[in-house]
Amino acid sequence: MLRSVKWLCLLGSANLLLAQGPNAPQSVPENAVVRVSDHVHAIIGFPNIAFVVGSRGTLVVDTGMGVPNGAIVVRAAEKLAKGPNLYLTTTHFHPEHAAGEQAFPARTVIIRPAAQQQELEKHGEEFLQMFRGFSPQFKQELKDVKLRTPDLVFDRELKLDLGGVTARLFWLGAAHTLGDELIFVDPDSTLIPGDIVQNKIVPNMPNADATVKGWLSILDQLEPLKPRFVVPDHGALGDGSLIGKERAFLLDLQTRALALKRQGTSEDEAAKMVTAEFKTKYPDWQTMGPVANVVRRVYAEAP
Repeated sequence: MLRSVKWLCLLGSANLLLAQGPNAPQSVPENAVVRVSDHVHAIIGFPNIAFVVGSRGTLVVDTGMGVPNGAIVVRAAEKLAKGPNLYLTTTHFHPEHAAGEQAFPARTVIIRPAAQQQELEKHGEEFLQMFRGFSPQFKQELKDVKLRTPDLVFDRELKLDLGGVTARLFWLGAAHTLGDELIFVDPDSTLIPGDIVQNKIVPNMPNADATVKGWLSILDQLEPLKPRFVVPDHGALGDGSLIGKERAFLLDLQTRALALKRQGTSEDEAAKMVTAEFKTKYPDWQTMGPVANVVRRVYAEAP
C-alpha cells in the first residue's frame, strides 16, 4: 500500500509541473512579486506564494520547496511588510508548500489547522523522503529540512487582524489532502484556496486521503463568498468564476465515472476511457494525467 501511495504522490507532483507547461518555474522566482488587490500580493512559481499585508503584520501563505525557496519568500515578505509582525500559514502539508519554513526568522508565528498538523506529524517525513527522490533539484532543496512545531493551531477557523485587513483562515474538511486550509481576505474579497480552486488544472488526488465528495462539498461552500480575486496554489491567477468552473469539471468527471461503474466497467478501463474523453471535451485544461486518480476515488466512494 505504501508503494502505491508513493507512486501516486510522485505522479501528482509531476502532473502539477506538466500542467503549468514546459516553461513553468520549477521553484519560487526571486523579485517576482505581483500585486493582486489592495492588501494581497503573490509570486507565481512552484508553488504560488501569497502575501497579505496589513499595517501591523504580514501573513505569508506557503513557503516553497525547502530552505532556498523559503529564503526567497522571506525576502519578499520583508520588502512588502509595513508592520513588525510576521505570520506563516500553509495550505497543506506537501513539501513544496510547507518545507521552506526553516528559512523564516524565529519570531515568525506559524499557524495551521489541527487536521493539517496531525497529517504533517504522521506523513511529513515520509513525503519529504518521497520528494527528495523525485529529482536532483528537489533532493538539494529539501536537504536537512527540519519542521517547526506551530505556534497556533485551530480546529475550524481563525481570524487574523493584520491592521486594516483581516485574513480568515479556515478548514472545511478533506479534499486534496486531509488538512487543506483556505484563506479569505477582507476587505479585498480575495480567496487563497490552496489546490482546491485552480485555473483549468485537473484536481490532483494523489492517494486514498483525497476525496471527490469532500472537494465538491468545499466548492459548494466557497461559491457564496463570490471572491473578486483568486490566488491558487498552482497555475494562473483568476477571479471567482474559477470556483464554478472547477466544480462543473469535477462534477462532470464524477458523473461520467459513476455511469461507467454502474455499467460494470473496470476501474482501470474507466480511468483510460475518461482520460481520453476529457482530453477531447476539455482541450484547454492543461493536462489530463490526474483524471485517472479522480476516477479511482469516484469508484472507491461510490455506494
